[in-house]
Amino acid sequence: MFIALLFASIGLAYLIPWVGADYEPFGLGDVAAWGVMFIFFFYGLRLSREKLKAGLVNTRLHMLVHISTFLLFPVLLLAVMKLCGAMDGEGDVHYLWIGSFFLATLPSTVSSSVVMVSLAGGNLPAAIFNASVSSLLGIFITPLWMSIFLDNIDGAHGLGDVVFKLIVQVLIPVCAGAALNPKYGAFAERHKKALRNFDQTIILLIVFTSFCDSFEKKMFSGFPLVDIAILSASMITLFFAVYFIIYALCHLMKFNREDTITALFCGSKKSLVHGTVMSNVLFNNPAVIGVILLPTMLYHAFQLLIVSVIAKEMGKNTKKQT
Repeated sequence: MFIALLFASIGLAYLIPWVGADYEPFGLGDVAAWGVMFIFFFYGLRLSREKLKAGLVNTRLHMLVHISTFLLFPVLLLAVMKLCGAMDGEGDVHYLWIGSFFLATLPSTVSSSVVMVSLAGGNLPAAIFNASVSSLLGIFITPLWMSIFLDNIDGAHGLGDVVFKLIVQVLIPVCAGAALNPKYGAFAERHKKALRNFDQTIILLIVFTSFCDSFEKKMFSGFPLVDIAILSASMITLFFAVYFIIYALCHLMKFNREDTITALFCGSKKSLVHGTVMSNVLFNNPAVIGVILLPTMLYHAFQLLIVSVIAKEMGKNTKKQT
């Protein structure tokens, strides 16, 4: 349902771009910016210390997941960009390359990774630990990787400004929420469906306003449909490339079935929540944000569809073995 709403928001932005375009002194984008702080406050509120402690012990699994998320993905994209001569390009297509690299630097998903690992019969405490820690590491690692290209992006902030904004908009709200977890964590857990709906509403608003500006300023006018088709195929290829590399590493490291499932699902997924938030922090030009977010949105949609199928099949096999 959320994926359908995501693409519907892009269609709506195409039809009425003036509604969400960047206005002074106040517009829908400002509402989204404040919403981001609440997303991470509520995330911190649900961050259970007991669950994190339960997943802490499996260090080899944690290392593999985070190396896959923050090293394997970016290195693969940099290698492809180097081979294709896209490192120093310019124009609209170059923004798609940068958007693809931006996707590669993002942390793993939280809720969907945990749900899929549970469905497939994987190591659930380790999944909760890795998904949570990945979100926190991404606050610092994503901007560091993106600093390679910030000077080549219209309206990009400097690294110092980016880190400051991430601390204010992400780290402080997370820490504040986590500090209140012992008192209000049960309340957040009881209302997690409502909080998830709030998260998704803010994401849809960010996507809508970003694409409104992109359509208003005709940022997509240079993209024929064949480019979008190639980008979609590339995102699917990237997913399976990382997935099978992780699988091979799990085999070499002699992981059991549960740890292999957790490594595969946590290490191959990327967070749209963090992508929408970080794009607004890293880039000051809303029209550019829409283009840069496109690879992340496509990857997010494909990863959910593909992993859902895989998780269901793995879950059936788990039941047969028990």
